[in-house]
Amino acid sequence: MECHYEIKGLSLTIYVPAELDHHAAKTIQQDVDSMIASYSIHTVIFDFENTEFMDSSGIGVILGRCRNLSFSGGKVKAVNLHSARVRKIFTMAGLYKLIEVENG
Repeated sequence: MECHYEIKGLSLTIYVPAELDHHAAKTIQQDVDSMIASYSIHTVIFDFENTEFMDSSGIGVILGRCRNLSFSGGKVKAVNLHSARVRKIFTMAGLYKLIEVENG
């Protein structure tokens, strides 16, 4: 499954692929940064509905977007953390303390 994006107003939803590893992370990072700049995105929502695996580069993508959006007062959210593996990564990385998480 590839990564898909949806822009609604000033929000960008990223439909994260089944595996958010270093290969997918690099593409997502470049795509999202480009869209943030081009469309004045204020909120980035990572939708983990179909994600079963995430490594440290996935954490880096989330943290990097947090940093970039913090300069403009924007925010990052995560939704649909159905995978226990992904929830465990979020807990170990402290992401629950840094971003808003729904359904997880």
